Amino acid sequence: MQGIDIHKLAEALLYQEKDPLFFNSAFFMLFFGLFLLVYVLSYQINKLRVYLLTFFSLYFFYKTCGWYVGFILLAAFFDYNISHTIYSTTNKNSRKKLLVCSIIANVGLLFYFKYTNFFLNIANDFAAHKVHPLKLILPVGISFYTFENLSYTIDVYKGVFKPVRKFIDYLFFLSFFPKLLMGPIVRAADFVPQIHKKPVVTNQQVGEGLYLITAGIIKKVIISDYINANYVINIFDNPGAHTGIECLLAVYGYPMVIYCDFSGYSDMAIGMAKWMGFDININFLSPYQSATIGEFWKRWHISLASWLKDYVYIPLGGNKEGKFNTYKNLMITMLLGGFWHGASWNFLFWGALQGTALIAEKLRTGMGRQYLLVLPWSAKATRVAATIITFHFVCLGWVFFRCDTFSNSWVMLGQIAGNFHFNLLKPLFNGYKMVFVMLFIAMVLHGISFKKEGSFRQLVVNLPLPLKIIYFFLCIYIAIQFKQAEIIKPIYLQF
Repeated sequence: MQGIDIHKLAEALLYQEKDPLFFNSAFFMLFFGLFLLVYVLSYQINKLRVYLLTFFSLYFFYKTCGWYVGFILLAAFFDYNISHTIYSTTNKNSRKKLLVCSIIANVGLLFYFKYTNFFLNIANDFAAHKVHPLKLILPVGISFYTFENLSYTIDVYKGVFKPVRKFIDYLFFLSFFPKLLMGPIVRAADFVPQIHKKPVVTNQQVGEGLYLITAGIIKKVIISDYINANYVINIFDNPGAHTGIECLLAVYGYPMVIYCDFSGYSDMAIGMAKWMGFDININFLSPYQSATIGEFWKRWHISLASWLKDYVYIPLGGNKEGKFNTYKNLMITMLLGGFWHGASWNFLFWGALQGTALIAEKLRTGMGRQYLLVLPWSAKATRVAATIITFHFVCLGWVFFRCDTFSNSWVMLGQIAGNFHFNLLKPLFNGYKMVFVMLFIAMVLHGISFKKEGSFRQLVVNLPLPLKIIYFFLCIYIAIQFKQAEIIKPIYLQF
């Protein structure tokens, strides 16, 4: 019996390909709770805290993707050393060559795993002799930590950030587990100064962390997973087999699925970091309340949008080289942003849609118009109308973002346009009442103003400790009741 127990324990501690570790798994909640107990006893010893968090982060990454953890160790070792070489080199040309070497190495590794087969398939379309696609598995989180590596070495090159002295500090920054898998994309300048600063976890941080973690659980496990598993997946996987009204409901459902999934995971990451005395920048600000696409990208995946602005758009010239170059730079930036998400024509087209919308807004602004539609009797009504138009444009983009193939995207839009069958709305509602309820709850929660959300957050902060514990376990209990039979992987894990 004892041997069996040890065997089961060993299995639980080792990476399981069919059961990877995510924030929304019961095992992680238990393991994170045990880790916090150890952390509380050791966090005041700076060196021990850094090593403990780094080890746990790497172990968490191993439990999520197995021996691909070696790639983050390799990336950390390479960029730590090359950044120091860049910093200590005085020759301008040599520094530039080292930076180019860093960019090629980081982007090259990402390119190999993420884009090799995409370009092989394009070559096969024109070549007489076909090349079989490679059997490549995208390392989890590589898109996120590659961007963090790039921003680090670029900032060191520009002289805006001094490289860390110890390798363990850089490895800690890169592997910090709350943001490792799916971001937010954290800048070294924001995070590294916190490493050796004695963490003081105040009641405010504990309360805010509790609020963010529970909000993330509700958004991800209860709302997103339910709508996704019980409706959206089935429609998007085979849009031609469903009527237009069924497809339209999926088009309205997916924005809430991806928002609650990704922002929920980001909320949990930021909340866990707060419990350990670290601050990570917010990644979402109610993006569907945006009245323009430009505003949307200031509210959606903020860490990626700001990264693309600072390390792609501005280096290309930004808006300082005339209107034509501004529009060109916007389009290139959004095409790269789309391609970052995945190697397919869908993502390139999605990026082109975003770039086109941003250019159109620049043109309107140049003509003195902020919104596409201006209602003469009310500025508030104009913003509401603009928000509705922007939301529907975003929904259109999500069709291409979500569909497996470019052709399926057009099939779904074709079903909505030519095979609608409005008379099926009532039976559709009767068959998917709970999906409609979840959609309504998601929209209501998303529509809450920042002021009201801040008030509720402070209410959680002000709860006495016993009520905080009760509130936490109540949220966990409710999440368990709605939890799907199989764990639904976070959407952005594939990027």
